[in-house]
This record gives sequence, C-alpha cells and structure tokens, in this order.
Amino acid sequence: MGKNKTDNGASMFSRTESMFDVDPMQEIFELNLGDFMVEHLISDELAKKIGTNVHNKLENLKKQLKELISIYSIDKTLVLLGFSAKEEHVIYNSIAKTAKQMVGMENCYIFLTKDNCHKEDSDKVLHLVGSSVENLTVKEMNKMALNVDDDSIVAKAFKLREVIELKTRKEVKSYKIHSDDENICYMLAIPMYNNLEKVGVILVEKTDSEPMAHAYESLIKATAALFATSMVLQKLTDEIKELLSDKNVSVSHLQQLRAELTGVIGDLGEQQQLFVEAMAIAVDRRTKYKNPHSKETAELSKKICEFLNLNEKTKDLIYYAGLLQNIGKITLPSEIFNKKESLSKDDWDKLENHPNIGVSLLMNSNFMSEVVPYIHYHKERWDGKGKPEGLKGYSIPLGSRIIAVADAYCALRTDRAHRKAFSKEEAIRIIQEESGIKWDPMLVDVIEHVCH
Repeated sequence: MGKNKTDNGASMFSRTESMFDVDPMQEIFELNLGDFMVEHLISDELAKKIGTNVHNKLENLKKQLKELISIYSIDKTLVLLGFSAKEEHVIYNSIAKTAKQMVGMENCYIFLTKDNCHKEDSDKVLHLVGSSVENLTVKEMNKMALNVDDDSIVAKAFKLREVIELKTRKEVKSYKIHSDDENICYMLAIPMYNNLEKVGVILVEKTDSEPMAHAYESLIKATAALFATSMVLQKLTDEIKELLSDKNVSVSHLQQLRAELTGVIGDLGEQQQLFVEAMAIAVDRRTKYKNPHSKETAELSKKICEFLNLNEKTKDLIYYAGLLQNIGKITLPSEIFNKKESLSKDDWDKLENHPNIGVSLLMNSNFMSEVVPYIHYHKERWDGKGKPEGLKGYSIPLGSRIIAVADAYCALRTDRAHRKAFSKEEAIRIIQEESGIKWDPMLVDVIEHVCH
C-alpha cells in the first residue's frame, strides 16, 4: 500500500480545508457573503432547500464517522497482540511481556507521552506505562517518568527520533530503568512516532552485549510504528466522538476530520502489513530455518491461489495466513526447533498446539480476523485425523488446505537439524504419497503443476 505525501512529508490527508470537497454554498456563507446572497439572489424556498441539504450532509458525515470509529476502535488497534483489559497499565504490561517473548529479551518497557496516557497535568513528558518486569507496581512506574532533556537513552531516542543502542555494561549502568537489573549490559531504545506526532518509546534490554538480530529489531520497530499509529488513531477517534455530539460543529470541520481519519487508517493498514511481514521473518529467525520458510510458504500459497483463479481478497488473506501460520512458534523456546535428538512429549505438545497459540495472538486483531480460520485449521488432514477439530475433506476451509500442502512442500525442500533438504522431485513424490490422506488430492495435482 503506497503513501501519497505532500512535499513536507505529511500525509495527503493533512492538507488545509480548502483542499476538501466542501459545499460551495457553505464556503460562500463563511466568507460573510451569506446575507447579501439571501437578500438579493436567493428566494425563501431556495434558502430553505439549501439549509436542508447542508443538514443532510452534516448527518451523513456524522453517520460515516460513527461507522469508521466503530470499526477502528482501541480494542482492535492498540491491543494489536490480542490482549484486552479495562485498566490501561494491564494492556501495556501485556504488550511489553509479549514483545519480550517475541524477541527473547530480558526486559521490555513502554513509555508514552503524557497526553497519550491521560497525564496532561504532569510536569514530566514521558511516562512508563507498561513493563515486562514482574511485580513492578504502578506507583513504582510513576516514579520513572522523564523529561525530554533528561540524561536518558529513552529521552534521547524520543527527542532525536532515532534508534539508540548501548552495548556495554559500562554504558548501560547509568541508564538502567530498574535498579534490580544488575546483569543488563545491552539496551535498545526505539522511538514511536508517525507523520503527525511523537508518541513514545519502546525500550528492550538483555543480559549479553551481542547486537540484537536484525529480524528482531525490525519486529520491534514494526511494533513501535503500529503502536504509534494506533495511539494517533485512538486520539483522533476520541476527538471525533466528542464533536459528534456538538450541535454547532460545521460540515467543513467534520470533512477535515473524516479526511484525517481516512489517512491514519491508511497508515494503519500499511503498518499492519509491515508488522505481519516482520513477524513472519522473526518466526523464521527463531526457528533458524536456513530459508525464509514462512515467506516461501506464503508465496507458494499465493501461486496456488493464482492457478485456481481465486479473487484478489481471498488471495491476500491466504497469503497473510501463509505468512503467519507458524506465528505461535515465536513464543516457544528456540531450542525446541533446533534439537537433533528426539523431542520430548512436552516439546511435541507445544509444537502440535502452536496454531492455537497463534490464534490467541491474532484473535483480537481486527485487520487479521479473517485469516484466523485459515490458520486455525491448517493442521487438519483430508482424512479427518488432524487437529484441532478433526475436520475432514471439503469441511476444511480451502485456505487452510492450500496453506497445509504449501507448508509441507516448503518444509521438505528446506534443510532441517535432523536431515538435508529433499529435491523438488522427491518432495513432490512424498506429497503425492499422502494425497487423499493428509492433503486435498486436487491441491496435490495443482502443486505439482505450480512447482514444475
């Protein structure tokens, strides 16, 4: 999804009101020509009709805005990793803990500006709102607030809008967030901002000084960008909700807000796609596939969709489901995927249930809700002996059947800890042997055509 920008880098939707599709008659009245027009050129009947049209336009705008903010609420944007709670610090703590799990860090902290965490009266600019540290109380978190000019890695990252990395215990010592963290010797601060404003900072820490893997850093950056856009969207929807009850609000003002809201929603869509792709790459990094397995599975799934002439929306949904079909793996220990010896029963249970972990991460995420069934059922078998529901044949969603056979083929073509990759011919032969058992026979024929 491309961005249309003005020369100053702002979204096209942040232009002045004069660029909007404002009712010309409304503009005339705003130029103080209304009295002249009514007195000399407009009959009472026409004036009444104009008033009715403006009223109707106002009501239509309000209806459109209500629909938009009902779809893009905080429950479906800010809580992008599948958590919800009435108390904000619980939400932020949950996101911090999940971010820590995703990238295998020791700690994760989330700082927001005072106007983004309802602390407008505070004399501090940045407030710690979420942490992965167990038993860190809200009172303790409140004491960790910062100003922009403070000597802090968080304040510097925020002020400069730059990622800041500290890689030695000596550097880290004076910037520690939590006094009990004696073993921390690496910090990475990533600012959260978009075209409209700076929102806050995500800080991660670990106990070794090795630089963070690029895949994990990209995932934290994508999370920060999505978080920032979600916060901006939430503030905008709150403003709109308040104005919708204002009887004196003008059509032009609502049109401006509609354009801004549409622009932020567009940004959100782009950030969501980047987040999905970063998540898939991080999963592959976590599992130490030599090839980008999730990407290859998604690409092969897309080719199968094209061969079947499926529509664009279905093709996109299956592509993203292919990217994320192993999303649950990112919260499991890396050593499980790299064992050369036989896995324990506990290991197998964790692996076999990983689609359900992934579904729990995605379920409350509005932009991915339609891919959940494809992910949830991609471990089903054609003969009905799969998991989690034991669905059989055509009762398994087509998207799930496509991802399943694509995933199997790509796994066979990849080196694993316990074996070398199979050749193209060998992989197809193995898939064919399980046609009508594990895989949809029609899709086995398709994959043979597509891969040859």
